[in-house]
Amino acid sequence: MRFLFPLIILLGVISCTSNHSKNFTSVSIEPVFVDSLSIRAIKPLNENRVWFAANKGIVGLIDHKQPKLATIKYEDSLLHFRSIATTDAAVFVLSIASPAVLYKIDFDGNEATNIHEVYTETGKGVFYDSMKFWNNNEGIAMGDPVDGCLSILLTRNGGDTWQKIPCENLPEVEKGEAAFAASNSNISVYKNNVWIATGGKQARIFHSKNKGKDWEVYDTPIIQGKAMTGIYSVDFFDAKTGIVFGGDWNQKDFNEGNKAITTDGGKTWRLLSNGEGPGYRSSVKFVPGTKGNDLVAVGSPGLSYSNDRGETWEELSTEGFYAIEFLNDSIAFASGNNQIAKLLFK
Repeated sequence: MRFLFPLIILLGVISCTSNHSKNFTSVSIEPVFVDSLSIRAIKPLNENRVWFAANKGIVGLIDHKQPKLATIKYEDSLLHFRSIATTDAAVFVLSIASPAVLYKIDFDGNEATNIHEVYTETGKGVFYDSMKFWNNNEGIAMGDPVDGCLSILLTRNGGDTWQKIPCENLPEVEKGEAAFAASNSNISVYKNNVWIATGGKQARIFHSKNKGKDWEVYDTPIIQGKAMTGIYSVDFFDAKTGIVFGGDWNQKDFNEGNKAITTDGGKTWRLLSNGEGPGYRSSVKFVPGTKGNDLVAVGSPGLSYSNDRGETWEELSTEGFYAIEFLNDSIAFASGNNQIAKLLFK
């Protein structure tokens, strides 16, 4: 009898854990917008409306499959956007390369009105990759290194103004370390925390526990050393549990050293399904409502799903996407080359 009580407890733990999983077996993919655009940044509002930012200066809201598009020019140049974020009162888009221009678009929930240029940066090496908000007032954007540190912008007033963190307040980057503007998911935020992922010659995690005031940097076992290797996406379920995904863009089937998990807030990482499961993926997300058990990763080679925190994976689709954002535990939007699609997981 002395073994019976612990066994019952163990079975109860296993049962409770497994009940959190959705155990998806399929995904239906419904295109909601098709155009000759490369779309790497999306922000769903509900099941029928999704904001996006793309190349060719295009920013748009898809409303019940009807696109409302705007073409944004800086002087005479069409900008290329790969970062997007929203608050209750505005939408923000940030262009890559120089000039990097950050726009605030007033949005009342129904119509977009004024477009404000709230930050501009020019110069060698300027290239912004991702943007997120903690709340309606505080946001962060990150970009490739300039002058020996990551480019990190902060706002504390709802995006009306942005300040760049001086290099003396940030960890140094290694030579050849940068980031990938592949899916607007180099940044993950949870409560006061923010994690930023890098790639190239180094694949590391930059972490702040106080919304960008102080920073630490942690090594990861993700493949690194070449220009197109490293972490392409990071997501945290809570303050301790996070996932990174990436690989080698030049060898997309290579599935060693391309996915890892942390349970201590990013300080240490353990490789997942090394040599098994999907290779390169550009965007990974925890499935809402699954207590951090379920994961979906997308990339140009297809869509992969795990119901055991990345230990094993199943390929649900070979249709390629760049980015994915969940609305709830079974509906997501994904974007890719020439399209945005609504995904229904079953």
